[in-house]
Amino acid sequence: MQILVVEDEHSLSNAIKKILEQEGYFVDAVYDGADAVEYAEAASYDLLILDVMLPKMDGFEVVRTLRRKGIGTPILMLTARTAVRDKVAGLTYGADDYMTKPFDTQELLARVVALTRRKGEVVVETLDYADLSLDLSSALLSSGEKSVQLSHREFEVLKLFLYNPTSVITKETLIVRVWGSESDVTDNNVEVYVSFLRKKLKYLSSRVSIRNLQKLGYRLEVEEHA
Repeated sequence: MQILVVEDEHSLSNAIKKILEQEGYFVDAVYDGADAVEYAEAASYDLLILDVMLPKMDGFEVVRTLRRKGIGTPILMLTARTAVRDKVAGLTYGADDYMTKPFDTQELLARVVALTRRKGEVVVETLDYADLSLDLSSALLSSGEKSVQLSHREFEVLKLFLYNPTSVITKETLIVRVWGSESDVTDNNVEVYVSFLRKKLKYLSSRVSIRNLQKLGYRLEVEEHA
């Protein structure tokens, strides 16, 4: 499952991300309200963990904006505020649950499980697009009868493409989402991993390719049958 953490305190954001990843969740992290809206619109998340006090746009406004846009992703709000009116406000605007900081790790995980549980819903274990199938538990990429193992970085890069198969993804977005905003990774690193993935797609004889759009970024393309 894919979770977006929106928390401007980097140390707390990193701690939450680590806790969730240890439980097997895939986690993206952003640090202001504007990026929260952008990310939530661009990808299909199973849960947003959202702080109230954020730069650019506070958590309440993020919730209002997402709900106005018809985005129904479950939202767990985190805040140091304890006033009942703040809790009521968050829930009124469309949040699904509320926790005050500091919080217990086990309680956080319990609420995450509760919010991501859907009766009768089949848990997504693969990402499928055209003739590709990516196993999210093993990072095994398959097409037809062939399969190939992806490295951790290859897996993260391709997963981002498959979550957004028709979108143009910039190198900057890849760096932030795969390596983190504070990494010293350059465009060259992105190009290397895209090259690795292209070779594996070729090995699989897949109809899917990664197209380079000059000065824009990359996008998946599917070759039509002759």
